[in-house]
Amino acid sequence: MASTALLQGWLTGAGLIVAIGAQNALVLRQGLMRQHVAPVVAVCALSDVFLICVGVFGLGSLIAASPLLLTAFRYGGAAFLLVYAFAAARRALSPKAGLQAQVGTASLGTVLGSTLAMTYLNPHVYLDTVVLLGTVGAQQPADARMAFAAGASLASVMWFSLLGFGAAAVAAPLRRAVVWRSIDAVIALVMAWLGLQLLVRPLG
Repeated sequence: MASTALLQGWLTGAGLIVAIGAQNALVLRQGLMRQHVAPVVAVCALSDVFLICVGVFGLGSLIAASPLLLTAFRYGGAAFLLVYAFAAARRALSPKAGLQAQVGTASLGTVLGSTLAMTYLNPHVYLDTVVLLGTVGAQQPADARMAFAAGASLASVMWFSLLGFGAAAVAAPLRRAVVWRSIDAVIALVMAWLGLQLLVRPLG
């Protein structure tokens, strides 16, 4: 049970975090420039762990205790996931998809300020880590939620570490559109599967 919840948490967290967005673009840019990489990775990863725990153990419990919230988040979460999957599929099919690293330098304070803003002022962060992971986490038995949260947190830590510290080593491939199109194709499949799971399997 725990191992299954851990794997589901990892897959869900990975599917939500591995996306081309403002936060990931900033981490990738700092990795490519090899500037302030460790602090940026730490802020993003620890923030995700915190928000994941809030969702799974806070909001998730609130949702589980209310049939009305269960229904609302079940269908709302499914709709968001399916739209997310559709958007990722469109990016995967676009010949212009890709991410270009920006060039420039900035102080540690400026970079951390931007990282915190992109993390806590970005509504998608709350939708992904708090609402969606909290909703999926509510499906887990009480004794499996810790494993689910650990799996989702591990996926976040692994991704941000790979993105930040691995960017310089694979700078050329990461700038290629085909790489990001492949990533988006996988995201689309995972998100579509999760959305359909929410539709066919009642929460609680």
